[in-house]
Amino acid sequence: MTSDGYLLTPNITIPNDAQSISIGTDGTVSVVTATNPTTATTVGQIQLARFPNPAGLSAEGRNLYNQTGASGTAITSPPGQNGTGTLQQGFLEGSNVNVVTELVNLILAQRGYEFNTRAVRVSDEMLQATTDLVR
Repeated sequence: MTSDGYLLTPNITIPNDAQSISIGTDGTVSVVTATNPTTATTVGQIQLARFPNPAGLSAEGRNLYNQTGASGTAITSPPGQNGTGTLQQGFLEGSNVNVVTELVNLILAQRGYEFNTRAVRVSDEMLQATTDLVR
């Protein structure tokens, strides 16, 4: 376990004299060390996990999830095999949310709510006026 509390299984040990670390799309972790600065040495491979029921995972926060009985047992595979994705070093995950579209949708929903509230209020006032006429 790292100081952040994250765990990588199986463990991959980076030598103390590592000058650079690279991760391939297939999950191989390679290092260039001070003792061998011309050749990259593979120190391990990152495995990815799939679950029979991903919706059953327990959200722990900070984009971390835990296995539960509802999620099923993890099926580990090297990246790019058995339906797992690939790894891309040096990339940030893009958001799948268009902020402008979602803001416009939120404003439209708010306007619709306000309209419906007013319609209910006017209807209530009309029924109250009808009740007052009957009395």
